Amino acid sequence: MDRLRWTIVMPALAVVMLGATWGSKPADPILVIAGVLLAGAVLAAVHHAEVVAHRVGEPFGSLVLAVAVTVIEVALIVTLMVAGGKDTSTLARDTVFAAVMITCNGIIGLSLLSATLRHRVAAFHAEGSATALATVATLATLSLVLPTFTTSHPGREFTSSQLAFAAVASLVLYGLFVVVQTVRHRDYFLPVGAGPEEHAAPPSNRETLTSLGLLVVALVAVVGLAKLESPPIEDAVESVGAPHSAVGVIIALLVLLPETLAALRNARQDRVQTSFNLALGSAIASIGLTIPVIALASIWLEGPLVLGLGATQMVLLAITVAVASLTVLPGRATLQEGGVHLVLFASFLFLAFIP
Repeated sequence: MDRLRWTIVMPALAVVMLGATWGSKPADPILVIAGVLLAGAVLAAVHHAEVVAHRVGEPFGSLVLAVAVTVIEVALIVTLMVAGGKDTSTLARDTVFAAVMITCNGIIGLSLLSATLRHRVAAFHAEGSATALATVATLATLSLVLPTFTTSHPGREFTSSQLAFAAVASLVLYGLFVVVQTVRHRDYFLPVGAGPEEHAAPPSNRETLTSLGLLVVALVAVVGLAKLESPPIEDAVESVGAPHSAVGVIIALLVLLPETLAALRNARQDRVQTSFNLALGSAIASIGLTIPVIALASIWLEGPLVLGLGATQMVLLAITVAVASLTVLPGRATLQEGGVHLVLFASFLFLAFIP
């Protein structure tokens, strides 16, 4: 009961803080309190996501969290781009690429590390994981790699028709993946050895709806407070001489914390497939929902929209896809695979600050 009260109060306090500080530049003590509430909202979001997942079952539970986080993340990107400011032309690209690196290397690496330290070998369905990975690779190539090489528009930008095609293709691939994951081949995305029963009775419809609402509230607070913390983050990034794109990496890390913690909890319980559903599903949703919304918003947004990756980013993306393919295709992974993904993730973070 105490835990339930805590998971209700913390999102509420975080939203109150967000409303009280919206559009202002709070003092340092307020920023510290906001940081504490941000962490509390993350933990509350994980709890409520697990309640919803318990009620609806896999893979619907991981889909709910992935879509909820991504929808609010897209809203944050559009809000920041509309507000303008320096380097907003690359904001969508930097955020989406950071999300792909965080999910495909950070979350997968941590999940494999956690699972293999406890169970020696992590088992999952190669069919479902490979399907998700192929979708991530295709979406990332269409939306983030091709703009660097197209010739109809100077620079790393799409023309209007090319952007429209990428948006439609992203929606089609995302919709198709959801159908495959939840209807036609749902068994490919269930934890290995999972039975129909659960150790505890599922929550009631009322409890589930309450947790779903509180999940949305908590995620709004996470994204909003992450935006509130972005000015001091920008100052810190500039003080160390890092590029402005590193700000997007830090904010993406904050926004994806709920999924990271949920993935780790499932990995410790030897439910690595659920961890992969969260990681790869988030990457798919991040691209599949962001690009169409940005394409639509570009009608009234001023300034260029740079989507093409640089050479260093494309190398990281290519090796991530190659390594992830070798990880998921056997359907089993060891500590080594987890270590490889974490080294790639560390390389991404290092090069984000020291390009």
